[in-house]
Amino acid sequence: MNNPDFYATVAAQRDDSPELRACIASTIDQLIINSTSTMRPGVLLGKIQSGKTRAFLGIIALAFDRGYEVAIILTKGTVSLAKQTLNRVQQDFRVAIEADAVQVFDVMALPALTGYELSQKLIFVVKKEDDNLKRLLAAFEDQYPMLQSRKVLIIDDEADFASLSYRRKNGKTGVGVIAAQIEKLRSLVKSSSFLQVTATPYSLYLQPENEVIRDGNALFRPKKPAFTEILPIHSGYVGGESYFERSSDPDSTAYYFYEDVPLAERDALKKADGRRLRLTDVLSDKNVAILRQGIVNFVMGATIRRIQQQKAGEWPKKYSFLFHTEQSRESHAWQEQVASAIHEALVKAAQDDDPILDSMLHTSYEDLKPSVLLGGLAVPSFEECAKQVRKALLEGYLMITKVNSDKEVDELLDSQGQLKLRTPMNLFIGGQILDRGITVANLISFYYGRNPKKFQQDTVLQHSRMYGARAKDDLTVTRFYAPSHIYQLMKKIHEFDTALREAFLSGEHDRGVYFIQRDVADRLVPCSPNKLMFSKLTSIRPGGRVLPVGFQTVAKSVGKRALDQLDAAVKVVFSGSLEGSGVVPLETAVKMLELAYENLTFEDEDEDEDERRAHVAVLEHLSKRTEDASSRGNVYLIAVTQRDVARMRVEGRFSNAPDTKQQADVAREKAKNIPVLMLLRQKGSEEKGWRGLSFWWPVIVVPQNAVTSVFAAEAPADEAAMQSIAGAAGSAGIAIN
Repeated sequence: MNNPDFYATVAAQRDDSPELRACIASTIDQLIINSTSTMRPGVLLGKIQSGKTRAFLGIIALAFDRGYEVAIILTKGTVSLAKQTLNRVQQDFRVAIEADAVQVFDVMALPALTGYELSQKLIFVVKKEDDNLKRLLAAFEDQYPMLQSRKVLIIDDEADFASLSYRRKNGKTGVGVIAAQIEKLRSLVKSSSFLQVTATPYSLYLQPENEVIRDGNALFRPKKPAFTEILPIHSGYVGGESYFERSSDPDSTAYYFYEDVPLAERDALKKADGRRLRLTDVLSDKNVAILRQGIVNFVMGATIRRIQQQKAGEWPKKYSFLFHTEQSRESHAWQEQVASAIHEALVKAAQDDDPILDSMLHTSYEDLKPSVLLGGLAVPSFEECAKQVRKALLEGYLMITKVNSDKEVDELLDSQGQLKLRTPMNLFIGGQILDRGITVANLISFYYGRNPKKFQQDTVLQHSRMYGARAKDDLTVTRFYAPSHIYQLMKKIHEFDTALREAFLSGEHDRGVYFIQRDVADRLVPCSPNKLMFSKLTSIRPGGRVLPVGFQTVAKSVGKRALDQLDAAVKVVFSGSLEGSGVVPLETAVKMLELAYENLTFEDEDEDEDERRAHVAVLEHLSKRTEDASSRGNVYLIAVTQRDVARMRVEGRFSNAPDTKQQADVAREKAKNIPVLMLLRQKGSEEKGWRGLSFWWPVIVVPQNAVTSVFAAEAPADEAAMQSIAGAAGSAGIAIN
């Protein structure tokens, strides 16, 4: 096969979009123009489950067309992900492999290579693990030294994982083994390019400006990407925008995605404890109510979609449900018992025509019906759905599988390296083995309970297996179950991720995303990102909103003083009225905001102060940083009364829109150069879930011309800062502690 056009073959086989082809071509151009290394890599920035593997395999194919001879793919250090990657390479390069134009190897299964094989293009799949990299280095250094003269492309997949690392041994910290091995490989070859592929790029950008020395060793050096190429998002992609932004829009199917999991239920699913949950009571125990309904919703939702597909003359699809709350095998075993007990109880109820099943199916049908109708789909009758659900239960359509080791995942992978869907309805129970890289097809239910406070920014994003290519019609029956505080933390992480991504896209990160904190004198000051304690963050995006959500009011007797004071302050501004709008000094607005917060309380005691400080800082920052010099130090105030928003929405989520659409539009119109502070006086009635105290719900609207900013309530001491930096470099992210 002489001078094959590798990428044309691959692109035609995969039917690559024009946008993806352009991205691949631009990336190769940049790699050829720029000198890249581990300290100055090229970066391909995508989103979670957005087709990054497809993109970098296309880049390898085009690189072969442009003179590269060897490609090395560095994957996360798991057998499952390495196999998935190997399968994808073999699939995409099938034609070239069959024509003896390309040879593909897992480096740990590398045979003795013949001269004929060495004359072809070579692709090595290598786990980012000590033994794998030793085997690769041996191949280049000892077995086949002629490879050193070849032009090599190194693809660092999941680049945020272990690409920069550190290791402590005998109390001393040194440069990580993996990073050193990658750099040694680069030093061996005559010509190489280095491309890092990631969806969570923060460790690649938010680096110390100077080299950090620890125990006499260079621990971290500044990393400045040689270039950043943005991977286009395909039309079928579903990400955080749906789960955390469109979820507030009643006209979107995403409005129905989320359902709250009580903390008592999450705790009951950690380990077997008869005081919390008995397997004999799984159809009635309140401590498993959401999981029970989630399983019924999953079977009902999959049934609705399969009926719709059959009526449209299509082959019915298989669907998946991912249950991911704990890391320990003990928890997984218990959760498998609970889920299986629910399944068995539902099967028995179907066999016995137990009325409890009919009641549960009615509840599920009514839960799913509004979102199906909103998606523009015909809803099968309840009788038809109930009949098919019973059939599914009685004929073994639902399969429950525990996945918590590489071996188990390896056995479950299909020919494309995805989790195999063996039955029409597949419930997978797993831990961190499913965190990253493994694709779960047709996922319509996700039960998540891991506590993001223990994780880092990138890790929590990688847990979001519900992101990815999703059929639009499947979204009508999609549901996401998590405790409310975890949902709010994930929402905050999404907002931070989006703010930084927008900064990367716009180039603002080069002129400066504002990273701000309070100093010891309680002043709001800019700081380097690596100095922040990333445990409590507030992201500010132009045109966005900042408001408290998930709080309760203080007792009526306790809150009367602050309420009276804020009422009086508003009346002073608006000539005796509690309603009005106009420009006020920043000091006045801050005082009002602080008074409003005095009557709000959060489940986490620390959150009261954190929210108040963060939102006051946001208001100060936006007012003082406006480019309109004549408006600095001012805030546009809007006060509205007679609002009566319930604490919880009908579907069980905390209310997050205390204003009307008209009021929000007015605030957005006024927020051009200075921030808007909306104060919405709520009746706070007990009937609506409050404590009978009227209160002011504050909403800050960010000016359209503001610069993306990230605020942290506090900075760490030097040692804590070093650990924060180490965590960022070692696990590629921003600590959410």
